[in-house]
Amino acid sequence: MLLDFQHIRKSYGAKIALDVPAWSMQPGEVVGLVGSNGAGKTTFLRLILDLLQPDTGQVLFEGRSVAEDESWRLATGSFLDRSFLIEYLTIPEFLEFTGATYGLRRADVTSAIAPFANFLPVSTADSRRYIRDLSTGNAKKVGIAAALFVAQRLLVLDEPFANLDPPSQIRLKEHLSRLSQAGLSMLISSHDLGHVTDVCTRITLIGRGEILRDEARSEETLESLKSYFASEDAGELT
Repeated sequence: MLLDFQHIRKSYGAKIALDVPAWSMQPGEVVGLVGSNGAGKTTFLRLILDLLQPDTGQVLFEGRSVAEDESWRLATGSFLDRSFLIEYLTIPEFLEFTGATYGLRRADVTSAIAPFANFLPVSTADSRRYIRDLSTGNAKKVGIAAALFVAQRLLVLDEPFANLDPPSQIRLKEHLSRLSQAGLSMLISSHDLGHVTDVCTRITLIGRGEILRDEARSEETLESLKSYFASEDAGELT
């Protein structure tokens, strides 16, 4: 077992953000996490990365609590939002810093990032700018690329396709597909149903903090999800 949720419950005041008695993920799986705004997706990811503590239960990585054993950190690449970046660094500085935290030397970073170079902002001006001066899309590319090149056993991404131009979305899908074929486990939260069903082999649907569906992707998955969200928008589901 790669990831295992055991009796997880997380509340903010009186609001229950997540209530997951059990959920697990096997090595090599590529799981898409989908749901409407406020469904609990980001809370789900933050609990995995030990950025939040559950009120009850525990999250296990390879059988060990993520809150008590930090060995998972060097096996995991992640990017949830811009807070994962260091805004006063340039792109090369940030990538070098990220690699160093994973024990990579500068030459190792250069080699590890090379397969993802076509996903990074490529202009000379961008390479010299501080990250804080990059556009939202370009800053996101940097964060995702950093997660891609350090991920050893698990990759966690939140809304990776949002704010990316079409060519970058295509390149990202190509990189994710290649890493999946190499055996990397992935958990990807996305509102883009088309992209997530293209990339992922399993879909976990969250609504109001609970897992509503959890099943292998099939030819019918995309249309089934579209029908679900159309019904939800129309107020047909409670």
